[in-house]
Amino acid sequence: MAASDHDRPVTVRTRAELDDVLADSDRVLTMVRTEGCTICQSMEPILDNVARATDAAVVVFNPKEDLDAVEAFDVRSVPTFLLFVDGELVDRRADGFVPTAELVAFVESS
Repeated sequence: MAASDHDRPVTVRTRAELDDVLADSDRVLTMVRTEGCTICQSMEPILDNVARATDAAVVVFNPKEDLDAVEAFDVRSVPTFLLFVDGELVDRRADGFVPTAELVAFVESS
């Protein structure tokens, strides 16, 4: 699935599913979230906007079934935004709610 095929966020539950998206997309914004995270829930419409405004694939990752991924990506709080370019983690943000324009700029910065 090419990044341009994404006009809505894709939900993944395991590192293997995330790796599939990373292999098929040049630029991937991943929001790591947990159930019950109200800030994460409030970010969902923002992620829809980012998916439409950029060429990036946008992924929502709840690693509850794959806690090794939390350690691998050094996730300390949610939401954590991970930006991958050509399969490599190039940037991250973990500062709570992020408005659309800021998140689009984050995606386009690398």
